[in-house]
Amino acid sequence: MSAAAEALDLDAIAAATYAAMTAKPASVLLADALLATDTREARAALLREAGATTAADALAYLAEPEATRERDRGLDWMRADPRRIAALRHYYAGHHADFICGFALTTDPRRVAKGQPAQVRFDLWPRQRELVEWMLDRWRRGERGVVVKCRDAGASYVSAALLVTLCVFERSFAAGIASSTEAKLDLSGSPDTLFAKIREFARVLPPEFNGGYSRDRTDNYLRISFPETGSSITGEAGDQAGRGARKSVYVVDESAFFEHPRVIDASLAATTDCRIDISTPNGIGNSFYDAAHNPAIPRFDLGWRDDPRKDDAWYRRQVETLDPVVLAQEVNADFAASREGVVIPSAWAQASIGLAEKLGIERAGARYAALDLGDQGDRSALAVRHGIEVLHVGSWSGAGSDLLRSVGKAFALCDEWEVTQLAYDADGLGSAARGDARVLNDAREDRGQTPIRIEEYRGSSSPIRASSKVPRTGRTWADLVANRKAQAFYSLRLRFQEAAKAARGEPFDAADLISISPTIPELPRLLAELSQPTMRENAAGRLLIDKLGDGERSPNLADALCMVMAPRNLGWSNISQAALDAI
Repeated sequence: MSAAAEALDLDAIAAATYAAMTAKPASVLLADALLATDTREARAALLREAGATTAADALAYLAEPEATRERDRGLDWMRADPRRIAALRHYYAGHHADFICGFALTTDPRRVAKGQPAQVRFDLWPRQRELVEWMLDRWRRGERGVVVKCRDAGASYVSAALLVTLCVFERSFAAGIASSTEAKLDLSGSPDTLFAKIREFARVLPPEFNGGYSRDRTDNYLRISFPETGSSITGEAGDQAGRGARKSVYVVDESAFFEHPRVIDASLAATTDCRIDISTPNGIGNSFYDAAHNPAIPRFDLGWRDDPRKDDAWYRRQVETLDPVVLAQEVNADFAASREGVVIPSAWAQASIGLAEKLGIERAGARYAALDLGDQGDRSALAVRHGIEVLHVGSWSGAGSDLLRSVGKAFALCDEWEVTQLAYDADGLGSAARGDARVLNDAREDRGQTPIRIEEYRGSSSPIRASSKVPRTGRTWADLVANRKAQAFYSLRLRFQEAAKAARGEPFDAADLISISPTIPELPRLLAELSQPTMRENAAGRLLIDKLGDGERSPNLADALCMVMAPRNLGWSNISQAALDAI
């Protein structure tokens, strides 16, 4: 058998072993059913139907601690045959998220007040699983990454669990982890430090999968080792971060809150090829802000909507109880939390998510799309709307492709979303899109397909219908804004303002709302970008829009959404200006 065939065979055996271990027997399925029932009579009926043996096993299973009973059942099954241990070791070495879900435990003292046990399984949410794979990809590529998170998102525990997992399954793996102070890294008796999270996972691992870790022999202050693999995790605080030996991966926790971030930037550049910064925002102009807005550094956003424990009712309570700046920074992960002149406050953007469905508003009106073209150093983005609802906003890299290919991708997305009208940014790079679209439409007509009608959008041009009154102001568009870009963003601001009013239960104008689909894959990035542009007055007292700020990356997703929702020049020459104003 060839090496490749043998590896494939091992993978299949390992996967089958894992599937067999995690398959729930009849007694566990009965236990789950008992937990799901509401009445004593229903539970009694389930027990009678199951039979004496299965019923007894189910009740014994339920008597075990909730956090560990499924893990312990799996371990008993595994230890019944030593061959299973080897197969599972092979499986977990390539499936780190499953390893974490299978064995990690965490403590949430808030559960005690609800009469629930404080210790729970650390069962990764779908987005946390994506974070595990994203971090692994940064390590394998040997590159830096930035994680922008809201508070209580579990990102620190995910990173701690992943570092332990890598130490267990990789030989000579050396991890570094840093925080602004030693008290946040390792403090005796404190359950909130990073090393407390590392120990919490390492100490509950079964001996078959703990790399030789011992609380007494291999666990020291700011250093934990795994002698079976020769791997280790070392902590460094403040300005000392990166001053030690070279590392396979270096995690900088709450990176935005270091006192002298530029000092550690220089040290870590020589220490590791893979630095991962994890933090909630802390304003603009700091090292974390720069990295999060550097298009050359991969970024991962982890927001409160990724947490299955939280919903809109939870968010409304935060709005009611938290200071607006705290809400924007800690909950909405908004870098512009205390920034002046933000066009679209993050709370307004959050209020628009899924709003049409909540209000019972059916989709109506034409479908439009808008394309913000990027080149090899930027990303292209496309947004699709149906009436007031934004159905899709997505982006792709221009690396290794030309503008014609990007326009072709936009056309394919238009077909997917049943759109036949596409606006494009005709300023700068996008000016070539019309010629590319003509070539593609000629080919579509040859194939019998409906052409995509394209429309220019020039942010640098004068506002359209300039003499019209701006809603909720006494000024015309010509008086209020300097150009069409400012008109589009201010018009978008008014839509989000209506969305916020509707979410609060106040009177609103249904025709001027905006609702964003909660299924958009890049939703966290879109929400972050929407709160990036700011507005200011020029010398003539008209509004200008600043999208880039100090070193920020172009908000491609927000630009595409702004274009697709912008006031349109309908070209109806037989309709009077008064009628248009009325509309």
